[in-house]
Amino acid sequence: MILSPRARTRRPAAAAVLLGGAVLLAGCGSGVSATTTEPDAGRTVTVENCGRDVVVDGVPKAAVGMHPAQTEMLVRLGVVDRLVGQAQAAAQPLPEDVAELVEDVPVLGGDTPPSREDLLAVQPDFVYAPTTYEFSAEQGFASIEQLEDAGAQVYVATGGCADRRMTAEVADLFTDLENLGRIFAVESAAADLVAEGRAELAAVEEAVSGVDRLRVAQVYVEGPYLSAIGAGVEYDMLRLAGADNVYTPDQPAFADFFAATITPESLAAEEPEALVFAVSDDAHEQAVREFLTTTFPDMPAVRDGRLVAISSADVFPGTLGNVSVVRQIAEELYPDAF
Repeated sequence: MILSPRARTRRPAAAAVLLGGAVLLAGCGSGVSATTTEPDAGRTVTVENCGRDVVVDGVPKAAVGMHPAQTEMLVRLGVVDRLVGQAQAAAQPLPEDVAELVEDVPVLGGDTPPSREDLLAVQPDFVYAPTTYEFSAEQGFASIEQLEDAGAQVYVATGGCADRRMTAEVADLFTDLENLGRIFAVESAAADLVAEGRAELAAVEEAVSGVDRLRVAQVYVEGPYLSAIGAGVEYDMLRLAGADNVYTPDQPAFADFFAATITPESLAAEEPEALVFAVSDDAHEQAVREFLTTTFPDMPAVRDGRLVAISSADVFPGTLGNVSVVRQIAEELYPDAF
């Protein structure tokens, strides 16, 4: 479930993901493999993650993806046979080819993280999550310490680490791919995905290099509540897509949190030439479009039809959508450049 910035008391770090499954890398041939070979069981891999060392002996055999974005990542790396659980499966649909491969993987929770009891019941030895929120003991979830005591190693997407959320970049995805490649002994598959992602970003960079950059505001709308997004991976996505961000990390409103509640009047005064907004499904997109077009009929973005809806799943840390959404935004802002 994607929550707005105003919901931070219920899901502080997940609201931080909001805006933080995911689609395939646009234009890339990322394949799906159902099995992996058995590597040396005596190996030990250590990676740094969120300020702690994750030490994995052997190769995980009972992994859990804590969000559809993480489940897809593991499937794309070719370790679907090692999945014993897929969490928050109702939050976002998986691509069809991925969904077919995980039909028999137990679903843990609905559109929220699973309870401590449900997660521990599948006896995971590796848990991959988009943020640290999924391990909030006060919410009834298994904490990292509890999982470690039960024999499971925990890895959080780099961009979802508490000390990284405000400065996260799309390239953090590549760190996750490289780390997961080492952990699961699928370095080749990880390297292929990294290469595809970097090539995609390079192609977008070249395409938008000569454009007259549009002033773009990224917003989030939930009912009557309007928020602006001015930091984190969302800011980096717009930058890479060739946008001139209206809201930036150096503005006081985003000193402590990547999103800030704003008034319609303040947004109208900025006169953005395009608006980008994350949506959870078709109904949400329709509601947001209606709000924007009726509230801001004279805004350049609305008048010129530059309203870009992106999937909220694509802005979760540690998802391939972090890359594909950059191309989507760029193509919708500058269609003549592609």
